[in-house]
Amino acid sequence: MARTRIPPVAAGVAAAVAVVLAAGCWVVFPPETAGRALAARPDAGLALPWPSGGQAGAEVQNLGSLGSRGGRQPVPIASLTKVMTAYVVLKEHPLGPGEAGPEITVDQQAEAESTSAEESSAPVRAGRRLSERDLLALMLIPSGNNVARLLARWDAGSQEAFVAKMNREAAALGMTGTTYTGASGVEDSTTSTATDQLRLAREAMKNPVIRAIAATPSLRIDGVPGTVVNTNTLLGRNGVIGLKTGSSTAAGGALMWAARTPGGALVLGVVLHQNPGGTPAAGLRAALENSEKLIAAIQRELPGATR
Repeated sequence: MARTRIPPVAAGVAAAVAVVLAAGCWVVFPPETAGRALAARPDAGLALPWPSGGQAGAEVQNLGSLGSRGGRQPVPIASLTKVMTAYVVLKEHPLGPGEAGPEITVDQQAEAESTSAEESSAPVRAGRRLSERDLLALMLIPSGNNVARLLARWDAGSQEAFVAKMNREAAALGMTGTTYTGASGVEDSTTSTATDQLRLAREAMKNPVIRAIAATPSLRIDGVPGTVVNTNTLLGRNGVIGLKTGSSTAAGGALMWAARTPGGALVLGVVLHQNPGGTPAAGLRAALENSEKLIAAIQRELPGATR
């Protein structure tokens, strides 16, 4: 394999990683596994089972990119949108450790939308007061579109005003291929790229409230019937600790994920536009299955990657 100049991967760590060029993209090995990996496979970099369609990307926090596939054409992202909704709400109304935050009154619109057969929702009732944290959980865990819009109205007075905040935050994060047109992601006009969503994942995982909620497989909330179950069925497998699913006919299936290696390193990834045009359920299955293959391979290739 032809050698090439090693570029800087991240401030202060370029000397601590080995980087090779494989299949047209940079791949990164942590110091404790670089020598073994390159000795065993001197003609290849980090071979990962990228999805055959759509877009995908992954990175090891503080080390660098593990590569990407599928280009940078913006595509619908469905409920991955809710990660930005949570990010904006918590930036405007931060919560400390263990804090539930202010109580928010469920309005009639949120209740009416809770029975929709056209989109995912959470069973909330008008007049009920729920904490900011509980509403964030109802938005992120079962992917309640009605709750996303309720939070937007509470924060900014209208969904339209809140969406303007979302787009300002996207611009501030350098998400140049992203356009938000709603707080929930139900609109096909909300589009982004895997590269941009990785930028957001990086920021979202810095927030302890988002981290904690995204890692919750299920919970019960006072005033909400039944058990709230996380749509991310990968939680707890291969070190997965988050983040958010998305699915629609136009978007296919999408997953923004976070996982810890046995050594404690945080690996982030995004898979978009899996089986678009079919049923949302089939698209989501494809996104989860393809992400699981990718995560398992990264865990095998980088078992010793550390924080």
